[in-house]
Amino acid sequence: MNTQDTRTFSFELFPPKTPEGMEKLKGTVAELNAAGPAYFSCTYGAGGSTRERTFETVDWLCSQGIETAPHLACIGSDEAEIRDIVDHYISLGIHRIVALRGDMPSGMGRSGLGTFRYANELVSFLRREYGDRFHIEVAAYPEFHPQAPNANADLANFKRKVEAGADAAITQYFYNPDAYFEFVELCEEQDIQIPVVPGIMPITNYTQLARFSDACGAEIPRYIRKRLEAYGDDKASIRAFGHEVALDLCRRLLEGGAPGLHFYTMNQAEAPLALWRELELPSAA
Repeated sequence: MNTQDTRTFSFELFPPKTPEGMEKLKGTVAELNAAGPAYFSCTYGAGGSTRERTFETVDWLCSQGIETAPHLACIGSDEAEIRDIVDHYISLGIHRIVALRGDMPSGMGRSGLGTFRYANELVSFLRREYGDRFHIEVAAYPEFHPQAPNANADLANFKRKVEAGADAAITQYFYNPDAYFEFVELCEEQDIQIPVVPGIMPITNYTQLARFSDACGAEIPRYIRKRLEAYGDDKASIRAFGHEVALDLCRRLLEGGAPGLHFYTMNQAEAPLALWRELELPSAA
C-alpha cells in the first residue's frame, strides 16, 4: 500500500493545432503548474501525425523548467526515427517517457507498420539503447483494450511491457473503481509489481465524453450516462454532476491505495484543479 508521500499526481496535455491554441495552453499550464504536479505528459498523434506540434509543446514546457513526459508512439516508425526523437528529448534533459504502441494513421496499410509492432518492443529498444536513462510509463486498460481478443490476452500483453522494462503504468480513464481494483489484483496474481496509476477524465462535456468512450472502449456506467443525458444542454449541471462523480471516484481510488492520479486535462485547467483542491493533493514542488 503506497503512502501519500510516494504517490504521483500529474496532468496530461495535447499539442495545440494553432498558434492561438498554443498561447492559450501556456496560460492553462501556468494555472495547472501552480498546483505542483510531479510532471506533465504530452500526447503524440497517430503515426506521429502531431510530431512537430508535440516537439513544440515539449520544448516550451522544458524551457519553463517543467518536468515533462512526452508520449512516444512507435507504430509506423523505425529504429532510426525513434532514436532521433529520443536523442532530441535527451538534449532537453528529459528523463521520463510514456511508451505506447499508438494508432495507425488512416489510410496506411500494413506495409507502413515500421520496425515496431507493439509497445513492449519499444520499451525493450529504449532499455537496450539507453539503459536506465528514462523512467518509462506504459498504458494499462482496467476495462481491457478494445482490440484485445479477451481479458487474459490483454493482461499478457501488459505483462510483456512490464517485463521489457516499464517502471510504471497509467490507465485509460474509467468510472468504475471496481474495474481498477480488480485489474490490480490480477496484476498481483501475475507478479506484476509496478505502480498502476489511474487515469482520471473530468466530466465537463457529455457529447465529447460519449464520443471518446465509444471510440476507446471506456465504459460510462448507465446511471452516469442517463443522468448526463437528462441534463441536455445544461452545461452547469453537467459540470456539477461530473465533478461529484470524478471526486467520488478519486477518493475511492486513493482510499483503496492507488499510487497516484493522472488527470486528462483536455487542455483545460478548471475541472482538474477543482478536483485537486477538493482532494487536497500534495504539491511535488
